[in-house]
Amino acid sequence: MFESLIARPPDAIIALMELAKADKNPNKIDLGVGVYKTDDGATPIMRAVKQAEGLYLTEETTKSYVSTVGNSDFRTHMLDLIFGDNFAPLNENRIASAQATGGSGALRIGAELIKSSGKDPVVWVPTPTWANHEPLIGSVGLTIKSYPYYNRETLGVDFEDMLEHLKANATAGDVVVFHGCCHNPTGADLAPAEWDRAAEFMRDHELIPFIDLAYFGLGDGLEHDTYGLRKIGVTCPELILAASCSKNFALYKERVGLVAAITSTADQAKVVQGQLGALQRRLTSMPPDHGAALVARILGDAKLRAVWLEELTEMRDRIKQLRKDLSDALRVQGAEAMADAIIDQNGMFSTLPLSVEQVKRLRAEHSVYMTKSGRINIAGANSSNIPRLAAAILDVL
Repeated sequence: MFESLIARPPDAIIALMELAKADKNPNKIDLGVGVYKTDDGATPIMRAVKQAEGLYLTEETTKSYVSTVGNSDFRTHMLDLIFGDNFAPLNENRIASAQATGGSGALRIGAELIKSSGKDPVVWVPTPTWANHEPLIGSVGLTIKSYPYYNRETLGVDFEDMLEHLKANATAGDVVVFHGCCHNPTGADLAPAEWDRAAEFMRDHELIPFIDLAYFGLGDGLEHDTYGLRKIGVTCPELILAASCSKNFALYKERVGLVAAITSTADQAKVVQGQLGALQRRLTSMPPDHGAALVARILGDAKLRAVWLEELTEMRDRIKQLRKDLSDALRVQGAEAMADAIIDQNGMFSTLPLSVEQVKRLRAEHSVYMTKSGRINIAGANSSNIPRLAAAILDVL
């Protein structure tokens, strides 16, 4: 059996992480792996999570299965957090949801839901997009195509080009993947006015939005980071959502995610709810409960929620300060556009206008690690090494 298998190259991010680990330079800077880090390079457990775990461990009475669609309190609190109290589809019972194994699991279940519709639409993803979007969504047998999104010359979103491309090439019933906020890998997001136009465009051309909301709360705040999702949700009759708690609750290894679908009617939502349970049963049987139970406890307890919001604000403010510091350090003749882009972008990621050769030089000559595309995790830097990082970037330009 196994003699027919061929060797696969290691995952690019994992391989980069291993290279950085092996580097003996005490001043190395690892901007590759996409996890939040503090100024001392640690990825800590949030205070609210620690407190919730203490309560959970004393109150837990069973390790029995929960449900194929997961923890009901988690789903309720997450939908309220993401969509808000007065969100019409939520109040009209037009939303079906299921807990998923991380944001990746949510994307996979969402893709399975699309496939199970029998429509076989094309799924359009932005260029560039998160490296795992195409494998996750395409693995169910859906056709994946790309639409223009990020312009590496202007270092911003090619919004008009995006709409023109979709208008010319997408057909009614096709699915369009959007990053809800904090675009990975570029950090370049749609402005509210662009979300307004995108929502109307999707509705008018009968396209189905599939929104990946992996970093909400780490951009400009929870309300701002969910603006586009909510706008599309009240404009378009149908929507698919994949949300993650890995970053904003720092629950990376607990694998906590949510998949949801807005439908045209409450009756359709009941059917989709059953489909989500059946899909999860087929894929993984039951989702893990521990991380979801912690999120449910935090969001359902006013004191814990306040602690979490305070910590989330601290993380977001630190990312913004790192962006400002790097932008200021890069603001020299010839690098002004890069400096402007870094301060304008949101979340943990930016894609620097560097060639593959320049990225290799940064690694070999300065022990600065980033993906070959020039994507950096700004949270991998700290207040003390920003000047050295900027000097290294300027040196290879």
